[in-house]
Amino acid sequence: MFKGSVYKRCACRTPVTSEDGEPLLGSDGRPKTKEIGADCPQLNKRDHGTWYYYVELPNGPGGKRRRARKGGFLTKKKAEDEAQAIWDQAQGGIDVLSDETVEQFLRRWIDKKVNLKRSTRKGYQDHIDRVFVPHLGHLKMRDLRTRHIQEMFEQIWRDNETHAANRATAAAAEAEVDAAHAAWKAAARPRPPELRQRWNDAKQALRDERKKPRHITGPGAQLKMKNELSSALDYAVLTEKLISENWTKHVVLPKYTPPKPFIWTRERVARWRETGEKPGPVMVWTPEQTGEFLDGVAEHRLYPMFHLMIFRGPRRGESAGLPWAETDLQTGVVHITEQLVSFSYDVWEDTPKSDSGARTILLDAQSRELLLFWRRRQQAERVEWEEKHQKEPKKYGPYVDSGRVFTWEDGRPYHPEYLSQVFARLIEKLGLPPVRLHDLRHCAATLSLAAGVHMKTIQSLLGHSSYQLTADTYTSVLPQMEQAAADAPLALVPRKGQESPAAPKSVPTEAVA
Repeated sequence: MFKGSVYKRCACRTPVTSEDGEPLLGSDGRPKTKEIGADCPQLNKRDHGTWYYYVELPNGPGGKRRRARKGGFLTKKKAEDEAQAIWDQAQGGIDVLSDETVEQFLRRWIDKKVNLKRSTRKGYQDHIDRVFVPHLGHLKMRDLRTRHIQEMFEQIWRDNETHAANRATAAAAEAEVDAAHAAWKAAARPRPPELRQRWNDAKQALRDERKKPRHITGPGAQLKMKNELSSALDYAVLTEKLISENWTKHVVLPKYTPPKPFIWTRERVARWRETGEKPGPVMVWTPEQTGEFLDGVAEHRLYPMFHLMIFRGPRRGESAGLPWAETDLQTGVVHITEQLVSFSYDVWEDTPKSDSGARTILLDAQSRELLLFWRRRQQAERVEWEEKHQKEPKKYGPYVDSGRVFTWEDGRPYHPEYLSQVFARLIEKLGLPPVRLHDLRHCAATLSLAAGVHMKTIQSLLGHSSYQLTADTYTSVLPQMEQAAADAPLALVPRKGQESPAAPKSVPTEAVA
């Protein structure tokens, strides 16, 4: 049964008097006053005072009386509705008197997520510290509403506009540095000091611009933030009954579509060379471009690793963390059981990205031969390094027996981010259109698809969690396959006085999906 009441009160004040009716003075010599509250004679006026409610709640520990009380409502009806809502929530088991803030709750919640992968936890913690707490942390959990979360994302959108403008000014400042340097370098000697000054001023302006925030929080990152906050609020609703509703449900975000890989066609390459713009965030080389890269890095130390990634598709961390103990070169298989994960400067060993990521990869003949060569080279390097260590221990530290396949000369495994940096420098040096190191997985998938490998086999090769994910990702195929698929229907229509084009012998079903 509902227990509570609504009443009206105001902030009017009256002098405090003694028993004799004399005004009492404060320490500053001024008369003391007190609020009249619900006894103000002006409360019968419609625009005087505001409405309050109190609700009797079930007694606390030791029979302690508990009341929910709140004021500031403009009408009696609004106070009654809020009182009823508080009563209903209390009957549903929600602690309507909790003063826990959003920050306090989120930090408790993340501490309880003991099964999160370390990289996932760091991502959650980053969003809590950098986004959720600054925007929502001060609010009490019982006061949190959809509008607060929506306002948080609207501020992110405004910041994105500012950061995009900062990027543009930084790009303009960099162009000015290049122009000023070119002018100074082209000038006849002795070079005019004003050209040097222009170059120095441009460099300082660029440094100043680069200090401004330029990070863009895209639709994918925003959706991830929303999902993380939703998970936390689901826990608050369903497990702790701290709040009555998951307030993220009605938050509106820009539509996010996961990027699909685009092939670097001749036209796209020409456009990129002209403007420097990539057609999309995920790009894939053609077989010709892939061959050009492999030929260009054939003498590079990491060539065996690049070859493995291009044709068998392990992730960057899986390649960096691949142990010899899980590499069987006699049968030609590698077992993906662990990876090296990096977050900022930290690197640690972890299990594969998902359950499906733990998989066995059958090596192609060339990858197997390259790994056999690499193992002999690594063994020789170990002998050489240990000899150096014995002769000059201060200059050469002890050999690190990490057990990894791809290592430095002293046995230390590579930092995953270093591998990406080396790869980026190599493709820039070769003048190839840019792809990320991770995009070599897409090369592996696309090449396999073009070779007629079934999509289900490609799913297993890449360690995707579902067939649908693989199929949806690789609806974009190589131009050669697109042309074959486009020409195939021509062979089915006989034409008078015209020889029908020969139909291609085989076009994989997935290529025309």
